[in-house]
Amino acid sequence: MEPRTRKSAQTRARLQSAAVKLFARDGYRSTTMRAIAAESGLSIGNAYYYFPSKDALVHELARGLVDEQLQAARPRLRSGNNLRDNIQVVLDAALDALAPFHDCGTVLLQAGTGEDEAFDISRAKEFALWRQAVAASLPLPPAAIRDDLPELLWLVQRGLVIFWAYDRSPDTERSRRLAANAATLMARLAVLSRLPVVRHIVDDVIGVVRNVERDRPKMGS
Repeated sequence: MEPRTRKSAQTRARLQSAAVKLFARDGYRSTTMRAIAAESGLSIGNAYYYFPSKDALVHELARGLVDEQLQAARPRLRSGNNLRDNIQVVLDAALDALAPFHDCGTVLLQAGTGEDEAFDISRAKEFALWRQAVAASLPLPPAAIRDDLPELLWLVQRGLVIFWAYDRSPDTERSRRLAANAATLMARLAVLSRLPVVRHIVDDVIGVVRNVERDRPKMGS
């Protein structure tokens, strides 16, 4: 890495680290770009050079939380776990990563619905994690749903994050209960997918999701 590039990466990392600390400690609304610059030991002009707003820093944070979820969940997706347990592992890892940043919840939601290449990369990582969760489960889900199940589980996770963002229960315990209930429900749905009527419902849901993704505006379009 060239010295200038390395210095730029280090400066970005300092600003990101400062923002994460202040978002977790003071909340999103109370944190200003000036405070982030001061915490990182940089000038306000330098901060704005790398990030045009604190929203841009939240987008960076959202991508980092995906990586944190992956690092926490992957070692726990051991071959031999049942499907319910593996679903719970992935959902709990998502909530654990999000936990310090509940005050930024609605902003993180916006960051998680981007249209740029970075968002596509984060989504691909989440899909890969769900594929691992399904493939590591014993017994394997029925063949009729096995290929589509990771996409459906990703959709469940998105719904859980939306619920979490507006959850005002102590320590977002309602979100934790919802994660546990969703894991049980989705594991049962996988078993019941052998029934044609259930399989048709799953196909309809997957079709709706794919249509939304297909119609989502692409960067530069």
